[in-house]
Amino acid sequence: MIAGLAREAKREAEATNERRVLVLAGDRDRGIDAAYTAIEAVGGGSDGRSTAVVSTREGFRFEEHRPRNADELLGRTRGVVVLDCHERFVPNALGQCVGAVDGGGLLVLLTPPLDDWPSVRDRFDDSLAVPPYAIGDVTGRFRERFVDTLRAHSGIEIVSLGADGPEGDVVERDGLTGEAGEEEEATGGAESGSEPTVPPNATFPAAAYEACLTADQARAVRAFESLAAPGNAVVVEADRGRGKSSAAGLAAGALALAGADVLVTAPAFRNAAEVFARARELIESDPGETVAEDADRRIETPSGGRVRYLPPAETAELPGDPDVAIADEAAALPVRLLEGFLDGSLSVAFCTTVHGYEGAGRGFAIRFRERLLDGPLAVRDVRLDEPIRYARNDPIEAWASRALLLDARPAVDEAIAGATVDEATYRALAPDDLVADEALLGEAFGLLVAAHYRTEPNDLARLLDAPNLTARALVAEGRVVAVALLAREGGLDAETRRAMYEGERVRGNMVPDVLTSQLRDEEAAEPRGLRTVRIATHPAVRDGGFGSRLLDEVHAEFGAEVDYFSVGYGATPRLLRFWDRAGYRIVHLSTSRNDASGEHSAIMLRPAGGAGRDLLARHAVAFRDRERDGLSDAHRDVDPDVVAGALRACSASVPLDLTETEWRSVVGASFGPGMYDSAPGAFRDLAMATLIEGSDLDGREERLLVRKVLQGRPWESVADELGFVSTSACMRALGDAYKPLVERYGTEFALRERERFINE
Repeated sequence: MIAGLAREAKREAEATNERRVLVLAGDRDRGIDAAYTAIEAVGGGSDGRSTAVVSTREGFRFEEHRPRNADELLGRTRGVVVLDCHERFVPNALGQCVGAVDGGGLLVLLTPPLDDWPSVRDRFDDSLAVPPYAIGDVTGRFRERFVDTLRAHSGIEIVSLGADGPEGDVVERDGLTGEAGEEEEATGGAESGSEPTVPPNATFPAAAYEACLTADQARAVRAFESLAAPGNAVVVEADRGRGKSSAAGLAAGALALAGADVLVTAPAFRNAAEVFARARELIESDPGETVAEDADRRIETPSGGRVRYLPPAETAELPGDPDVAIADEAAALPVRLLEGFLDGSLSVAFCTTVHGYEGAGRGFAIRFRERLLDGPLAVRDVRLDEPIRYARNDPIEAWASRALLLDARPAVDEAIAGATVDEATYRALAPDDLVADEALLGEAFGLLVAAHYRTEPNDLARLLDAPNLTARALVAEGRVVAVALLAREGGLDAETRRAMYEGERVRGNMVPDVLTSQLRDEEAAEPRGLRTVRIATHPAVRDGGFGSRLLDEVHAEFGAEVDYFSVGYGATPRLLRFWDRAGYRIVHLSTSRNDASGEHSAIMLRPAGGAGRDLLARHAVAFRDRERDGLSDAHRDVDPDVVAGALRACSASVPLDLTETEWRSVVGASFGPGMYDSAPGAFRDLAMATLIEGSDLDGREERLLVRKVLQGRPWESVADELGFVSTSACMRALGDAYKPLVERYGTEFALRERERFINE
């Protein structure tokens, strides 16, 4: 029976160039045996390379991957992919497996009995049971909803496996769509858009356009022609399976044929493998050209051009001075690395997935797009919509998009146009309400996707099932206009706190973990906290006060239940101002940059009770003292506006106890012939005091205090960075900046010393 079902599904999938799913629900060992039967029936057993198995078990005679490493399938296609959901069902892995199935292929899911599955707890659920919660506190809403999608969508076969053997197998759904008619069999079943053509006056070889499979791809290749001249940027966005990497590869090959040095980077070479495959094909199709390829992932042409891959860490300095840089899966790369491409000396392409199963990839759009548009490059945008590897109406793409909310989007702008913050209603987004209302779930999750650079299917499971998470929203005209995802942290017992202090990692308690393990406060995990994991406001009403109103409501609702509120995020001047205005005070700034955001991570607290006030008080002082010395060491390269914003958000006062000798130096450098170098410590204390307590200095004066006094940069580099005509002008400006500091903080002695120069 299973062999026949598999053959029928495979036949229909091939006839329509779509994909099909076969669910084998029941005992795990029986499921594995049945999967082998299905693989043999569709011809997947003859070539082990056409079949992949994702499971916590080992020993299969096919390509194997563990669920947590299913991203190894990215950029690859297989005729059959088997996902074992029994011991560790990871939503991310499901999306990655779906994406690896080619048109005409089969995804096989091995699951517990579907009616029982929502109540089953596995190793993924264990990861949601963060202390002080236990696995029994984890719910099964995500799986309940997932099972409903399996039973509702077309193209999905479901077999309930008999406990005593194949005789007891029952077909719950045959999953056939009935679309494998004669016409589809003759045409391959794929709906094709307009055919690709060679555009008039194209500068790339005609072969580059003739190799395109859709008009979308041809438009992308045409846009890539602008990269032949420096100072241009092309942004290609697409869902999975639209051929953006192939288009980039054709462009890379065309540019190399013209003699250009094309540098390609991606999170891993496997992500860029398609770029190199298509570049090689194009170059080899050119008469007289032969490809020289070495083990360093490099293609060279006799014309002097080349296409070469370097991992992200080696790309930052642009070794070899390339003419063109191509960043594939750009959203997964550190923003700091991408910023290195924006100096205008070369042309660059950014290719990124919009609705991807390895994460929504919004970091590029959120944190990087503004910098790109404000930079010196002329930017051209291309969007690819036409699928390549399977038909446009593939039912499995529709199913996966719904099951994992890969296409979740906020409400359309028109639906909330004119909404005001006073009219919005504050409400809880209870998991049961979200499961019962797909529109509400889609809008709320869509806002989180749009606002954060690495929202992924696992986060959907966390939202619905994790006991430490809760969500709140503002709703206007029945639509979600702002959403906050909140995590309960702390409240841990003495034994757990001691283990954290001695180096043990405790899941789901980010702020207590940092304060305990990194900042060496063994009691930091005792107070109860509520951390804002993510907060998002609809773009159509941004800057309308919705985020602040939402936080105010959260503070009012939970203020009596917790000791403090907290947040951790990639620090930018704008975000530091936002959280400072919301009453949060900084306690930590990471010494290294976050790989994804490219920013230094800040942690801020807002007390809600005595224990929270005590926690903030001791860590604010520790932060002040740490930064006094750390700004000339680990934080020497932090953006000066970030430093100023962080110090402004520090609640610890700065004790000033300058000696008369130090005041002579400060006053002399400000009002007379003195020099900064005679008492740098005194200048540093005054700079810390004015930046923490709030200054009347302008932006350049604050940056001058940070760069020269606190970070200890050489005069020449400070003068150059801040736009002074000379180092002497920079020195005079520093003295002028300290005049109001003398007026504000000066002792009677200091003010008398100042009078000597004023009266002269």
